[in-house]
Amino acid sequence: MPSFSVLFLPDHKQAVIEDNETILHSIVALEIPLKASCGGKGTCNRCRVLLKEGQVRSVSTGKLTAEQQAQGYILACQSFPVSDLVVEIPAASRLSEHRVVVEDSTITEAEDSAGTGATGAAHAGADITPLYTTIDLTIPAPTLDETEDDLGRLCRAIRKETGIEQFNPHLDVLRTLPSVLRQADWQVTVALAEQAGGLLELADVQPGSGDKKHYGLAIDIGTTTVAAELIDLANGRVMAVKGTYNKQAVFGDDVISRIIYTTENQNGLQELQNAVVLTINNLIAELGKELAVEPEDIRTAVIAGNTTMNHLFLGIDPTYIRLEPYTPAVKNIPPLRAHRLGLQIHPQAWVHCIPGIASYVGGDITSGVLVTGMADQDPLTLFIDIGTNGEMVLGNKEWLISCACSAGPAFEGGGIRHGMRSMEGAIEHVTIAPESFDVQCQTVGDAAPIGICGSGLIEIISGLRQAGLIDRKGNFVAGLNTPRLRDAAEGPEFVLAWSGESGNMTDITIAETEIKTLIRSKAAVYAGIRSMLLMVGLAVADIERIIIAGGFGKYINIRDAINIGLLPDMPLDKYTYIGNSSVAGAKKVLLSKQAREQIEDIAAKISYLELSVGNIFMEEFVSAIFIPHTDPSLFPSV
Repeated sequence: MPSFSVLFLPDHKQAVIEDNETILHSIVALEIPLKASCGGKGTCNRCRVLLKEGQVRSVSTGKLTAEQQAQGYILACQSFPVSDLVVEIPAASRLSEHRVVVEDSTITEAEDSAGTGATGAAHAGADITPLYTTIDLTIPAPTLDETEDDLGRLCRAIRKETGIEQFNPHLDVLRTLPSVLRQADWQVTVALAEQAGGLLELADVQPGSGDKKHYGLAIDIGTTTVAAELIDLANGRVMAVKGTYNKQAVFGDDVISRIIYTTENQNGLQELQNAVVLTINNLIAELGKELAVEPEDIRTAVIAGNTTMNHLFLGIDPTYIRLEPYTPAVKNIPPLRAHRLGLQIHPQAWVHCIPGIASYVGGDITSGVLVTGMADQDPLTLFIDIGTNGEMVLGNKEWLISCACSAGPAFEGGGIRHGMRSMEGAIEHVTIAPESFDVQCQTVGDAAPIGICGSGLIEIISGLRQAGLIDRKGNFVAGLNTPRLRDAAEGPEFVLAWSGESGNMTDITIAETEIKTLIRSKAAVYAGIRSMLLMVGLAVADIERIIIAGGFGKYINIRDAINIGLLPDMPLDKYTYIGNSSVAGAKKVLLSKQAREQIEDIAAKISYLELSVGNIFMEEFVSAIFIPHTDPSLFPSV
């Protein structure tokens, strides 16, 4: 089978690929960050690259214009080499830094967030019971009158010191135990690591007192971003936090497209597992370099992610998550050794995954419920994490019900021509003057606009409606006198920023078809909320507080979200934002035995409402495909 050399500019990275491999595959292999929202289907037009030298066989040109094709643009996911190539990857096709929320702090890959602020001190000095702990011990030496075996003497000393009766010795400990005890003159530091069900492993025995630092990781594996906290297990202090985009993004924006990728590509599951493990390992390397922490000093980790992300991280077939009756392979994953997963920490470290609820409500949501405390409190609480799925839990200490509605990737820029994630140059805040229709945009990093992120899209729909530019169905109002409203190839569109103002010399627009996509997405979220309320015989007015979590939630203008019918029409003081509750819950589980017991109880307590069963969700969805809703009484303030 012929193979060809491909040189990628401006990275000056080179790959050798066979003629049956797409250029996208070689870009992924070289770890060049590229946009590819559709997972290689050729529909999103975002993986366009410039062919500088050589020839390719293109299966499809997607939505490339004739002008772009004449300039030499091709779609990386649809193009196969037929000669040696030189390919340029333009800035517009690259993934750049995302804003990543870790608890209540906003961080980027480049920022130094060592634990000097509120986040770093969150657990310092607290009474903690971490998953991995060390104890200084003096072991009675054997005599001719007292010949108990070395392990028995050690275990007796541990029981006397801690009161713990049962633990399993690691084979490596047994192999070195005789020499370690005698070289240390019976003064040792013992490490205990928690396994499944609270059972303890005698994980290590070292000579002398325990002055060596040991660390744990709390990790949130999100569909879009991955965040990690490095935590001192001796005092619970967060030493540093890092976040980045999930490298799986090149295989699709949402969990469904990634599941499909694993079924349609021979090595798809392995590719996706490798991508997320690489993402985590890069964060670990950055954290370790920042604090001079060696990988072997990291002795345990807790992972919080949705059900699909957990399957892909572990290399478990996710196929049946998306097929009726939507059954995951596993919801409660037993602890696994780090070396089995490819994580670059101590190879024998136990890696714990937060238990999930169902196919589309995973450990990230269980984590959020733990952090909110709603499972132990009286107020009727609605907890929402809005992303590619709208995952939510309703209830209090008496009962909890959950559901997940497929909002699609629109709120993260997917399927929107100028949509993008929250990166530099993304329009995040918008105001539209009612009469002149002048537009003021604020972007991430105050850079020239190059696209629109989720929070900006919500404000745009709200602004267009309030300015009288669109009707309740999302159609542009005819006959308005403004050059910003114009006809385009795919229908009417509104210009938010002219090419002379933008950072990519292109008009930044929002089309009528895109507005309707966003209305469908917001309708799905609101219909999910209403479906849960109807199932338990309650009304919106019965909700006493609404807690919003996640990176996207941090930047939502709640008033505008209510205006378009995304969130319930309730007083703003009933809304609370808590940041990345997924990683916050992982940290609690890492540091607290009580939290570990609570998370198991929470996972068992939450009922799951499958929205595809019955007609309630579909009826609510159809009713919500208006701004804000077909029933005005649900939105009296709008």
